[in-house]
Formats: sequence, C-alpha cells, structure tokens
Amino acid sequence: QVQLVESGGGLVRTGGSLRLSCVASVRTFTVYTMGWFRHAPGKQREFVDAISWSGDTTYYADSVPGRFTVARDNAKNTLYLQMNELKPEDTDVYYCASRRTYYSESYYTEDREYDYWGRGTQVTVSS
Repeated sequence: QVQLVESGGGLVRTGGSLRLSCVASVRTFTVYTMGWFRHAPGKQREFVDAISWSGDTTYYADSVPGRFTVARDNAKNTLYLQMNELKPEDTDVYYCASRRTYYSESYYTEDREYDYWGRGTQVTVSS
C-alpha cells in the first residue's frame, strides 16, 4: 500500500508562486512514476504533469507550459510541483498520484493509469 500526502497549497495572488510537495510512504520510491493532477468541483480531473522514476523524463499539460516545474527527490521520497505566474484559473485541488513502473522512463497522462492517490491540497489564486 502506498500513502501519498500533499502539502504546500494555499491562497496566493495572481502572478504569485507556490511549491507543492508530495511525500510517499513507500519502501522504494524509485519504482514509481509520479504525476500531478488537479480537480475543481463540477469539472473533470485534469492532468498537470508527470515525471519518470529517474526524473529524467517529464511531461506537461498544454495549459501549464513554462509556468510549472515538476521534480522529485528520490532520497526523500518526495515529489514537488513548483508553480509560478499563477492565474485564477489555476485554482483547484491538486493531487499527486503514483504508478509502479519499475524503472521505466514511461510517463502517463490519464488518471486511470495511476494506482495510488493522495488526498489533495487546495490552491486558490485570487485576482
């Protein structure tokens, strides 16, 4: 069983920055591909970005190019999402997710492709 706990959300003004963290309670973090999704009430869950086990392969949704950066520290079992130039439309609950890929450089963009999910952290961007 994998436990994922997000933190770092909050209220920020347009143009501001936040860094989200996701700590995984697993024995071997490196066997997992990780992803970030976001979800607002009444909307479908949306892919944000994904990162391979090594961190060498990343992929971003078209809605966040150049503003968001995903990274991981395998020694700390932690996934990060640095969000810059935030906009009101970035307001959502952000979730991290994991999929066991056993050192593959693959990444995944569909929520159904991930096995474990955190409970989310709220990001609110005021105009």
